[in-house]
Amino acid sequence: MPAPNIETIVSLSKRRGFVFPASDIYGGLGSSWDYGQLGVELANNIKKSWWNWLVYERDDIEGLDSSIIQNRLVWQYSGHEDTFSDPLVDCRDCNARLRQDKLDTDADHKHICSNCGKKNLTEPRDFNLMFRTTVGAASADDDPMALAYLRPETAQGIFINFKNVLDTSRRKLPFGLAQIGKAFRNEVTPGNFIFRTREFEQMEMEYFCRAGDAPALHQEWIDGFQTWLGRLGILPENLCLYEQQPHELAHYAERTVDIMYRFFPEREDEEKQWDELMGIANRKDFDLKAHSKKPEDADGKRINPDATDDLSYFDPQTNERFYPYVIEPAIGVNRTLLAVMMDAYTEKTNDKGETRVILKLKPELAPIKVAVLPLAKNKPEIVDMSRNLKRHLQPLMRAVYDDTGGIGKLYARQDEIGTPFCVTVDHESLEDNAVTVRDRDTWEQERVGIESLKEYLQKRLS
Repeated sequence: MPAPNIETIVSLSKRRGFVFPASDIYGGLGSSWDYGQLGVELANNIKKSWWNWLVYERDDIEGLDSSIIQNRLVWQYSGHEDTFSDPLVDCRDCNARLRQDKLDTDADHKHICSNCGKKNLTEPRDFNLMFRTTVGAASADDDPMALAYLRPETAQGIFINFKNVLDTSRRKLPFGLAQIGKAFRNEVTPGNFIFRTREFEQMEMEYFCRAGDAPALHQEWIDGFQTWLGRLGILPENLCLYEQQPHELAHYAERTVDIMYRFFPEREDEEKQWDELMGIANRKDFDLKAHSKKPEDADGKRINPDATDDLSYFDPQTNERFYPYVIEPAIGVNRTLLAVMMDAYTEKTNDKGETRVILKLKPELAPIKVAVLPLAKNKPEIVDMSRNLKRHLQPLMRAVYDDTGGIGKLYARQDEIGTPFCVTVDHESLEDNAVTVRDRDTWEQERVGIESLKEYLQKRLS
């Protein structure tokens, strides 16, 4: 059974080294989190799975890594300066500042303060979510020529590099560009652990195609990402699709489908149990046109007089030049990691009636693949054999040596952090050159010769 709530994962994360509150020794900083020694490994494994699936297993996608700080004009012509905002209201009774679009309404459609339950709210005003900064050591904070932003998404770095990749790789449509990187949004109401933070990491891919192929390709990516999420161990019953309605669509989108996850299973209202895990949008040809020098508006004026190049695509087979449509699957590392941990969380009762936590992570995601445990840490021969065995396994899989407790506690600790296998070196190992391999999920044990151990574990882990 998955975790009953996010708080269960918060407790496990801090207790075992997955996620810590940022700036903790100074009282923390709202909605900021640091990945600990296990969390960074789990996050890296999720990113590796995404990258392998898109860039290595396919023949039509390249990788990219664009700058976090771009020319301000990128964000002007993408529309972010004018439209990347949330409707903000203040409660006159409790002074809470809230996102209007996240509030409940009464029968008369009046918004209700989620903090105090009153309806005495100010008129909404737009709050731009981009973090502002200045570029240049001598620039003043209010100098408009020095104004820049921390990117709120990684996508624009892909669009402005479209021609660079096209010219250097000679790609033909359809093809995609994938990127993993940090993004920053000055959220009005961050919270719920790592679910909504002001600094986060995105995994975004822009798939460029002909307009006529876009609807079918869009659906292929919706289906494909549901399959990939299943490969991560996310349960299908905790996923659902939400089709954005016309009034919800971004101004550039023809169709957007959100893949929702049951992040809040403890809520009585089933509708409120779900929230967005990722979005997959058909962005049409808006983005490449917006950053190109040639397109004109209805009055014949260039829509981007500052652009120095044209991001159109020339098809040598049809002699057509056009702006490709773009299918964009975008998913956050934070939310993916949270969903993976929630669905991997299980509890099991041992023979003594004690309840143990088991994090049933897929082997490819597990931070540690194998733990090597000496049954007697005061016996040098057993310790030496254990340490040598750990070094023998390490080049092919992440292995650790641990002798900081009794064998029962060591097993429990490795179960709780998701280690698929424990290898125990005991007194008999000195005589028969074999070890005991314990399975995390079943707790079953098997005697395996050291000479064949590496091959045995590789097979089980794959």
